Amino acid sequence: SPEQIGVSAQLAVVVGGDGTMLGIARQLAPFGVPLIGVNQGRLGFMTDIARSAMIEAMTLLMEGKFTPEDRLLLDTEVVFGGASSEWQPMANLAFNDVVIDKGATGRMIEFELRVDDEFIYSARADGLIICTPTGSTAYALSANGPILHPKLGGIALVPLCPHALSNRPITLPDSARIEVKLIQGANARAHF
Repeated sequence: SPEQIGVSAQLAVVVGGDGTMLGIARQLAPFGVPLIGVNQGRLGFMTDIARSAMIEAMTLLMEGKFTPEDRLLLDTEVVFGGASSEWQPMANLAFNDVVIDKGATGRMIEFELRVDDEFIYSARADGLIICTPTGSTAYALSANGPILHPKLGGIALVPLCPHALSNRPITLPDSARIEVKLIQGANARAHF
């Protein structure tokens, strides 16, 4: 199980695609286990070692010939009516992004955005992407967000189809506390 790997492994070799890497990274993050990815999927942004080069890469790894990278995770909390939800803490970690969207309905949602307790703006949109530098090349890039270098300490906020032209992507420091308050949108969802 991820918990057994987390308490006993010094390194986890993830064989799969980027989705596999995202899932296991979120589960192993609390344990601080380093990950290395062997690509079995289509994209291979995070699982960047080709299967054909796996043996050579593992040999170099065992010889200490590698450069570790730290990646930012978003730690989130969902609040209903002023009280924290009863979700599992690990379910609220995000490696790529947190997406708040309108759900299955055709109506936009309305939300207020605050950063470090300071009001930034109110918006009507299909949603909002809050992404790490790792996630900046995923859904946020498709929504015209900025590409953030993985070593950059930043978080990008990318509105999804905003109603006002003034609601543009914003990049914040990774120390920012971001609060999104849903004003309207009964079917809105949050994805981690």
